[in-house]
Amino acid sequence: MGQSFTPELIRLLKAAGCTFVRHGKGDHDIWHSPQSGVTFAVDHKILSRHTANGVLKQAGLPKHF
Repeated sequence: MGQSFTPELIRLLKAAGCTFVRHGKGDHDIWHSPQSGVTFAVDHKILSRHTANGVLKQAGLPKHF
């Protein structure tokens, strides 16, 4: 399988001031973005750049992948 985009995604979220809220169901974590005011889920192993960019969009951040 391909590489996971999650480590780089989490680094970007932390740099933007997003905070970890709690562990969710399965292999998801719940994060909150102060920029967009949205609480969103982040999978532990995101293999699609489109999914990773979708998480960034929910956080109010520009595309990176």
